[in-house]
Amino acid sequence: MVDWTDLWMFALPALLCWLAAALLSLRGGWQKSVYGLTIGGLFIFGTYIALMWHSLERPPLRTMGETRLWYSFFLPLVGLITYIRWHYRWILSFSTMLSGVFICINLLKPEIHDKVMMPALQSPWFAPHVIIYMFAYAIMGAAALMALWQLCRKQDQMSAIDNLTRVGLSFITVGMLFGALWAKEAWGTYWSWDPKETWAAATWLCYLIYVHLRRSHPATIRPALLWQVLCFLCLQMCWWGINYLPSAQGMSIHTYSS
Repeated sequence: MVDWTDLWMFALPALLCWLAAALLSLRGGWQKSVYGLTIGGLFIFGTYIALMWHSLERPPLRTMGETRLWYSFFLPLVGLITYIRWHYRWILSFSTMLSGVFICINLLKPEIHDKVMMPALQSPWFAPHVIIYMFAYAIMGAAALMALWQLCRKQDQMSAIDNLTRVGLSFITVGMLFGALWAKEAWGTYWSWDPKETWAAATWLCYLIYVHLRRSHPATIRPALLWQVLCFLCLQMCWWGINYLPSAQGMSIHTYSS
């Protein structure tokens, strides 16, 4: 049995594994060690998520802190996939850094975690909806990092960004479909234009525009990169920024922490 106070005992060795893998990837020629260390860190951190799931007797997906756990897990995973596919030595450094930031937020701002699961969250569609979204967010985070890197270094790596965006958009689409099924079961309607749902639709549309822009104007590079960054900012608003908007205060049906 574990609780929130045990996070550091799993997060620290996981981060050390990811940091070692990132340093080795920068040196080059240590691919097997990079793979092994990254996977080892994922196993350690994933074990904590699994134990939390068992301890809470529910999926740890209810609060922002719990979703940050999944995002911290998926960032190195997507970084590893990107490293294997496109051999970007720096990607593991950035994914480790971002994962560490979200882990530190959870350590410094602990949340109350209990076994209470409100009726709206007891749908079988809830867990896959959120997990798929967190994985998609990690993919889009990697695409945004690559876009920023290309804006600074002026390197032509658009194919990798485009591939990541298309894959991420596919997962966002599936996540939205699962969310609609969950909403139908929980609230009786597939879509209610709640502030969270509105921003989810806006995020999906932004990324769809990016894909269309890249297909119709492949030679337009810098505007596409800037739009990619704007898309990621929209995604952040959808994920957590919405909680600070007046329109969501006490009105959003997507508030589960209380």
